[in-house]
Amino acid sequence: MLEEGHPGAASSTYADRVDLEFSGEVWFWRGPSPYHFVTVPEDESAELQETAALVTYGWGMIPVEARIGSTRWTTSLFPKNGGYVVPLKDLVRNAEGIDVGDTVTLRLTVDL
Repeated sequence: MLEEGHPGAASSTYADRVDLEFSGEVWFWRGPSPYHFVTVPEDESAELQETAALVTYGWGMIPVEARIGSTRWTTSLFPKNGGYVVPLKDLVRNAEGIDVGDTVTLRLTVDL
C-alpha cells in the first residue's frame, strides 16, 4: 500500500471524508434476508473504526457511497467479526456482471 497522500494511495483521510479502495471476493449469506457481501480488509476496517463514532447511526452501521466499475450506490457497512462487510445490491451485481466468488475492486467514501 502506498503512503497516505501519495498519488495513487489506496486510502486517504480528509477533514470531511474518508476514501478507501480495496479488492475482495463476493460471498453469499443465506440468512432470513439473503444477500451478497464483500469483506473489508483488516487495514481498511481499522481506518473505518477510527471514524465510526462520528458517522454510525446505530448497531455500528456506517453509511457510505460505494462504487464498483461505473456503478455507484449508497449503502451502509455492516459490522462483522471486528471488521466490516459491504452489502452488494442485486442491481449492482447485475449491472457489473458480478457473481459469487468474483473478486471486485470497491471504492468507498465516508462523509464525516
